[in-house]
Amino acid sequence: MFFGIEWDTSSQWAFAVSIFPILLHGLVVTLQATVVGFFIALILGLILAALKSAPTRFIRWPAKLVTEFIRDTPLLIQLFFLFYVLPEFGLTLPAFLTGALALGVQYSAYTSEVYRAGLEAVAKGQREAARALNLASARAFTHIILPQAIPRIIPALGNYLVSIMKDVPVLSVVTVLEMLGVAKIIGDRTGGYLIPLSMVGGLYLVMTIIASFGVRYLDTHLPKRGLSLK
Repeated sequence: MFFGIEWDTSSQWAFAVSIFPILLHGLVVTLQATVVGFFIALILGLILAALKSAPTRFIRWPAKLVTEFIRDTPLLIQLFFLFYVLPEFGLTLPAFLTGALALGVQYSAYTSEVYRAGLEAVAKGQREAARALNLASARAFTHIILPQAIPRIIPALGNYLVSIMKDVPVLSVVTVLEMLGVAKIIGDRTGGYLIPLSMVGGLYLVMTIIASFGVRYLDTHLPKRGLSLK
């Protein structure tokens, strides 16, 4: 008996084992949404960072305005806009893709700032050397500047990876059956929420620990050369 409630341990374990495969299906959807959303955030964030570093203000200012707009509006509003408003203009996306895109767009505003900080940390001498070698600006950026900036921003990007993973449950509002949504359905049908929600919490804990370990491993083993704060 626990807090006045009598528990049948064997039946509870049997219930947990029976719903575990169903939760694993939701786990796969969660991981897929995390990976796709993070990939979109990395690409869009890099584009925004490059635009905000452009030499002309007519490119910098719109990019900064877009970044601030994305960062200052809630993820849920952006998700609803993509899911409900875009079809009014003839563009209907699958629920999963809509959710992953919303995550990617939301976090691109944050990753763009991470990229910007990393790019500014590259020593000016690296850019001067690229110009002295008569390298095109795009080639110098992709082959010299960016590879030196990436190792320093791995921890910050890793933090956003974990944040995206923890924001995936928001996608359930547009019918994406991720892990927490599956657990809620199980609770609705069985009348018991403790076990499915506890299992989801445990799975999230495991995923977060694994992701954090992977980020630390990359941060430790990737070389950091040619970087300076000056």
